[in-house]
Amino acid sequence: MIYNVALIGYGYWGPKLARNIHNSSIFNLKFIVDSSQKNLNKAKSEFPLSILLKNYHKIKNDSVDLVVISTPTKTHFFLANYFLKFSNVLIEKPLSLNLKDAIALEKMAKKNKKMLFVDYPFIFSGSINYIKKIIQSKKYGKLNQIETFREQAPIRTDADVVWDLGVHDISIFKYLLKSNPKKITSLKYNTIKTIKKDTAYINLHYGNNLKIFIKNSWISPIKIRLIKFKFDNAILFCDENEPIYKLKIYTISKNNKNNYKLEIPGIDLSEPLSNLIAYIGKCLKKKQNPIFKNNLNVEITKILEKI
Repeated sequence: MIYNVALIGYGYWGPKLARNIHNSSIFNLKFIVDSSQKNLNKAKSEFPLSILLKNYHKIKNDSVDLVVISTPTKTHFFLANYFLKFSNVLIEKPLSLNLKDAIALEKMAKKNKKMLFVDYPFIFSGSINYIKKIIQSKKYGKLNQIETFREQAPIRTDADVVWDLGVHDISIFKYLLKSNPKKITSLKYNTIKTIKKDTAYINLHYGNNLKIFIKNSWISPIKIRLIKFKFDNAILFCDENEPIYKLKIYTISKNNKNNYKLEIPGIDLSEPLSNLIAYIGKCLKKKQNPIFKNNLNVEITKILEKI
């Protein structure tokens, strides 16, 4: 079965979503909607078979199986609320900027028996799923500490750096740990004159004495996407900027705690967005959404709001 898709928004992230939808064998990119003629002209050159619209109201309730929303965050609620009445919905992160809206959208999805997905790309990456198996197996002992550095990104006016970059870290840790932090402290400030806070330092304290440190910043001369996982017997470096060797595992010598042996495991290098689109296809076919069950979106938003 081929599922018809409408993409709302063809600005920064929309083209990436469009490419992965188009490359999928189970989706048809039927509509592309954007209020900007310049964006529509770009879309026409890249996806000439798609129907281009400026008004999303022209999409009828029997014409699509999935609506993908890639618009400014402040528009997410009313767009998702509108489309969930007749379609499954995928929203670019963050889902919303407050817990109240996240809860309302989840209720709307359940009421209309539709599925609501959020584009948390890294929980669909091969590296994060490899680490998930390591944590579950306790291969390297207890997980004691995590440090994450996520720096350099386009400066936004609709959301601050925590809602923009921090959402990646929070979604990853919620996916990996299946729990919420017991204590949260944070410092947010402006490095330069930006409308929203551009830099954040966040400390999360979990059960079993697990501590997590997060640094998010739009302001950086280089792009950094690094997470360090510190176990009893190993330290894992996860660098999503690396094209091939995204994971490096440094096992700790039993005789010398400052002596390490490097291992580079083989992992799935598929594009996370491609894996996300494939996952949604399976969910539509089976009418099940296992990753997003148990209020994943609400729990992530709850933590972000506390920060």
